[in-house]
Amino acid sequence: MTAEPMVWTREIPYTDPVAAAARLARLPGLAFLDSAMQHDTLGRVSVLAADPFGRFRYRDGRATLDGREIPGPPLAALRACLAPYRLAPRADLPAFPGAAIGYFAYDLGASLERVAAPARRAGLTDDCAFNLYDTLLAVDHGRRTCLLIATGFPETDPAARERRAGERLERFAALLAEEPEPAPAWVGVPLAWRSNFSREAYEIAVERVRDYIRAGDIYQANIAQRFAADLPPGFDPFAFYRRLRATNPATFGAYLDFDGLAVASSSPERFLKLEGRAVETRPIKGTVRRDPDPARDAAVAAALQANPKERAENIMIVDLLRNDLSRVCEPGSVRVPVLCGVESYAGIHHLVSVVTGTLREGADALDLIQRTFPGGSITGAPKLRAMDIITEIEGDARELYCGAIGALGFDGSLDTSIAIRTVFMDGARAVLQAGGGVTLLSEPGPEYEETLTKAARVFAAFGEEAP
Repeated sequence: MTAEPMVWTREIPYTDPVAAAARLARLPGLAFLDSAMQHDTLGRVSVLAADPFGRFRYRDGRATLDGREIPGPPLAALRACLAPYRLAPRADLPAFPGAAIGYFAYDLGASLERVAAPARRAGLTDDCAFNLYDTLLAVDHGRRTCLLIATGFPETDPAARERRAGERLERFAALLAEEPEPAPAWVGVPLAWRSNFSREAYEIAVERVRDYIRAGDIYQANIAQRFAADLPPGFDPFAFYRRLRATNPATFGAYLDFDGLAVASSSPERFLKLEGRAVETRPIKGTVRRDPDPARDAAVAAALQANPKERAENIMIVDLLRNDLSRVCEPGSVRVPVLCGVESYAGIHHLVSVVTGTLREGADALDLIQRTFPGGSITGAPKLRAMDIITEIEGDARELYCGAIGALGFDGSLDTSIAIRTVFMDGARAVLQAGGGVTLLSEPGPEYEETLTKAARVFAAFGEEAP
């Protein structure tokens, strides 16, 4: 066990992160930030944590830590809860030294900006939910190493922290060394999915957005349909996540076990990363289904990158995000190093841009969230008017969909994905949403088909075709 300063580590034999997650799932509150689609920079390290020492929740205008009310607006309350656990960055660690891991639901946006409230809300998710973890496992796929990291929190006395850190490292190392139980064979579960849109209704919704664009209200809005289904008794959400990551591997996969709510995500899209003062966001706009023939598939990707409608949509969102980042970054620091690049995933190609900036001196990760949430790629432009139109047309609260999943490191870092290709389940119900950006050039039929293309791999993980 090593210490540097006030962080303790232990290297253990390299292990498959899914097997490690299955062992840690014996503890409460499993969090698995999963680089299922490995990538040198975007998907190199997976992070696992369990048995949190604190639980922050925000719902119905009330923030709590372990059930105790915390005053102030949501992000200020979360900042106050994290303040006692701030640590200096460690460049030698493969991941943050302890973190709050969880999600910002899309509906948190109504607490940050003046936007309309949805007519209906199922109530499956909080507006903001983060568990505070003192011990985590960082799996570096590039170096094939596994490092346990412990902070000793919530103890504050140095000797007590060191003692707790040692005990936690010992406990986690022993648990991770146990023989794994055989992974259950996945059997497809036919679910009766219900959408809040028929095909006709969705196509009408696309036309309504185009009418708003013609009227000069907006330039673009992202419209989604919400699929819901009843789950059979004994449904195993982690077994489903195993299947999902195999069916649709993604750089920003995640599995969260939160107070009876399970979240299984195979998101390809980074929302925000903050390391030191360096900020990065990677908006996706433009999607096409892959072709099994390599030559045709390459042609499909090239056509996507050259498509005027898709490029215009992507560039519009890049401009929005440049504006959002400029609200919290140093003047003149916002750049676009990649514009309309192609990224390829299991079933689809995406058009992806990269926007970077330097966070203003004195600002922190939650200031960054405050100024940019929810992400422009899943709202529209102008953002606030687009959000009102989304609420009007969709009717249902999005809850976690199009929010953000990830970690607020105790070292001040942040890494979050956009919650797309994401299923959330409360034991009785499963919800999956899929949408797309609508511009004046959009055609209703293809826009509807695009939502099914985006959801297809997730439906396939359940063992069925899209409804």
